[in-house]
Amino acid sequence: QVHLVETGGGLVQAGGSLRLSCAVSGLIFDDHNLGWFRQAAGKEREFVARITWRGDMPLYADFVQGRFTISRDNTKNTGYLQMNDLKPEDTAVYYCALSPISLWTERAHAYDNWGQGTQVTVSS
Repeated sequence: QVHLVETGGGLVQAGGSLRLSCAVSGLIFDDHNLGWFRQAAGKEREFVARITWRGDMPLYADFVQGRFTISRDNTKNTGYLQMNDLKPEDTAVYYCALSPISLWTERAHAYDNWGQGTQVTVSS
């Protein structure tokens, strides 16, 4: 059974940092690209960042503006999202997700394995 478990969310003041982790089990982690998405209350889920199965070609949503860094450690079956200079508008539930190697996209429907999400709240 496939499991993706996000940790590292919490409450932080504006300008602060958080590091999200995504622990993966039940499949071959490096057969999949990794993506991070988020969903704020009352809004649709949106793409945040993605990285290939090898851990290269990181791509980010425009709103990231150099503040976040996506990475992965295939030896630990874990993905990461380092978030710096957080803003109140970054408040959301953050999800990690995996897509097959052949589907290199920011479209959520291509990601067939998802975690349960971790809440990030940024106070002003």
